[in-house]
Amino acid sequence: MNGDKVNTENNDWIRQLVLMGIGTTSMAAEKLKEASEEWVKEGKINPDQAQGFVDELLGQIKVGQNSFEINIEREIRNILRDLGVPRQSEIDELRGRIDRLEHQVRDLENKSWN
Repeated sequence: MNGDKVNTENNDWIRQLVLMGIGTTSMAAEKLKEASEEWVKEGKINPDQAQGFVDELLGQIKVGQNSFEINIEREIRNILRDLGVPRQSEIDELRGRIDRLEHQVRDLENKSWN
């Protein structure tokens, strides 16, 4: 049970980081769009160039954000491993082993009563 609580808390923390990244990306997209619209009004670039500029920068931000999320997840896994917190797959494996052992004990108890 304790592993489930730790896993849930970590997922919440990861989710909050991802949401912060999405919020940052949305804010950056809005500012880029405003800047490009201003440049179009000032005649510095044409609308097609503005759209291309915004699309290219947003693509780079998205790639950076994905890389950031992957690195954060890797670091969190490393920290949890160093702290000795079991992975969900390890907990699931242990639960399966416990279920099999309980079944074997019941079978032995039934055999001893017969």
